[in-house]
Amino acid sequence: MANGEHITFDDARLLFKNFAGKETKFNREGDRNFCVVIPKDDIVEQLLEDGWNVKTLAPREEGDDPLHYMKVSVSYKGRPPKIVIITSRGRTDIDQDLVSMLDFADMAKVDLIVRPYHWTVKGDSGVSAYLKTMFVTIREDELELRYADVPEIAYPRTLAIESGNFVDGEVID
Repeated sequence: MANGEHITFDDARLLFKNFAGKETKFNREGDRNFCVVIPKDDIVEQLLEDGWNVKTLAPREEGDDPLHYMKVSVSYKGRPPKIVIITSRGRTDIDQDLVSMLDFADMAKVDLIVRPYHWTVKGDSGVSAYLKTMFVTIREDELELRYADVPEIAYPRTLAIESGNFVDGEVID
């Protein structure tokens, strides 16, 4: 899972997705982020010792284990992340203009790498997680698979209009 200071999450579970950076009760406008579940308790202890900001969700039902997670920032300042979408048609790199679509994507599998940002403010210090690389396999439904071979029309597009079908006129209030 950990590789030097970077942390790799295979088949990650994401929570609280906000790739669009919308303002919410818990988020400032423009801050793109999500949370990733930390799958093993022994990793949680190491991350806490190293200063990572690990949070815990109480169990929903009696007998369930608590859920450990960390917030991961998706920043396009400085080093932008590499984000790749995988479908039956192949792979597509997405940029900051398209990343918001991940808020509603049906994700079948997510593999990601986070990088640390070591901070110190007014005597406090810690480690924040920033997305470095993410590969998202999209769960496609039967219609998406059926029509996967139909070529897409690139936008913006102009529609060709046959001549001879126009009425010449003027708009009057």
